[in-house]
Amino acid sequence: MSAIAAPSGITEKASALRRLYFVRFAFAIVWALVMFTMTTELSPVAVVLLVLYPLFDVGAAVVDARSSRTTGSPALLYVNMAVSLAAAAGVGIACASGIPAVLRVWGAWAIVSGLVQLIVAVPRRRLGGQWPMIISGAISILAGASFIASAGADEPALTSAIGYAVPGGVFFLVSALRLGRTAREN
Repeated sequence: MSAIAAPSGITEKASALRRLYFVRFAFAIVWALVMFTMTTELSPVAVVLLVLYPLFDVGAAVVDARSSRTTGSPALLYVNMAVSLAAAAGVGIACASGIPAVLRVWGAWAIVSGLVQLIVAVPRRRLGGQWPMIISGAISILAGASFIASAGADEPALTSAIGYAVPGGVFFLVSALRLGRTAREN
């Protein structure tokens, strides 16, 4: 047992984030497995899945913001909610124009949400388990740029969206496991 106990707000926040990150990991992996079967065309199921992903991000940000009220300002999480809602709408509209348009919207969303994730994770380092979130945010920014670039390919596919979800899910899993240590130690 530690001689200096962490404030209960930190322990509660770490536990809440841990649960959220496990759910985000599971969602990302299941989403990617289902989406893997439909990377070359925009079927109705693919459209629903593409819109659902940023909507799930909105829900996760809502849960995160509620638990963040006790440990800091959730203002950037509100920004993330707005950006992800706009992305869901944008992806839905872009689906009518084809895969290149979807990749451009998905890429813009990945850049902005990655930047927000990065900015939110840096001050949370004291909670533990945030380095995977910092790395994930940075990778999301780079991935977003690659989605936009790949939209101009001869035959663009949604494969890169799956390649975005799986590592993102793994980063959430690693962060959740590391946060478990914070929750146990405090």
